[in-house]
Amino acid sequence: MLSTAPQAHTSVRDLFRRGLVIPAHPLALTEDRKLDERRQRALTRYYVEAGAGGLAVGVHTTQFAIHGTGLLRPVLELAADAAAEFPRAVALVAGVTGPTERAVAEAELARSLGYHMVLLSPYRELDEDGLVERARAVGEVLPVIGFYLQPAVGGRPLSRDFWTRLASIESVVGIKVAPFDRYRTLDVLHGVVRAGRAGEVALYTGNDDHILADLITTHRVIVDGREVEVEFVGGLLGQWAVWVRRAVELLEQATLARSGDDAAVRRLLSLDGHLTDANAAIFDSANGFRGCIPGIHEVLRRQGLLAGRWCLDPEEELSPGQLAEIDRVWAAYPWLRDDEFVAEGLDRWLA
Repeated sequence: MLSTAPQAHTSVRDLFRRGLVIPAHPLALTEDRKLDERRQRALTRYYVEAGAGGLAVGVHTTQFAIHGTGLLRPVLELAADAAAEFPRAVALVAGVTGPTERAVAEAELARSLGYHMVLLSPYRELDEDGLVERARAVGEVLPVIGFYLQPAVGGRPLSRDFWTRLASIESVVGIKVAPFDRYRTLDVLHGVVRAGRAGEVALYTGNDDHILADLITTHRVIVDGREVEVEFVGGLLGQWAVWVRRAVELLEQATLARSGDDAAVRRLLSLDGHLTDANAAIFDSANGFRGCIPGIHEVLRRQGLLAGRWCLDPEEELSPGQLAEIDRVWAAYPWLRDDEFVAEGLDRWLA
């Protein structure tokens, strides 16, 4: 069901199921808030050269405001074209939003541009029955990654039964679990097991406050007397829009940890608090995540990948005190940053 070139898409599907670093791709803007095509391409090149296995474009980090505008097509197209410059397969994930008709149309656009799957954002105007039927309709166009989005940025609580029903849809190939809530994270895990598709639906952490703990844990879910092991195989994260070279190394270590490498477990547990602390500053957890996109932009600006923190909404800026917090974590955790890697490649990516 991965459309066109079956062999290439089969390999992408296998890579996705195995587990990838998938950055949530930001939107590069000029000072007058127009698309900066040069830096948009540079970001994609950075992610691919850093070792990211996929790109999620048109998602929250790209700014949902591009949906329903003339920006969506060129932003999706720029990422696909830049990724195609590289010889290896890159999983292209398009963010899809809105009511069913619009979500289907956006999936059709993504398919026409060579995207392999869609990340289907929740839509507040539909109940759980409506969301399931919407996923079925979108899945007729491209494979679907379900999305448990945290309420602070537009999501809502969804029942364990909903995740069972969603995971039962054959075209659902993965779920990004990002409620920032352990109880609701378990609802997804139980739902996937109840659907009998634990071996087919790839779980990706989007819990930016719990990244490494998610990635090193093998969950033993008990449903109807059966014990089933489920794991987060990778991350589809706004936090992984920055410091991507390190993110790739962390996922490699997490894979070792899940395979029984106790030293890797200890290393990652020692880094878990550091990464969460850095994320709190970048994502502005102290202010209900209002400054999360400018925070990501600020890190990329410091590395030279973006020219500024500009968002489509002129009012969307860092919160009071957030810049000082970013300064603090920047100095405190140099081992989380990939500044040398970016400095070596920046001129090439911007060329």
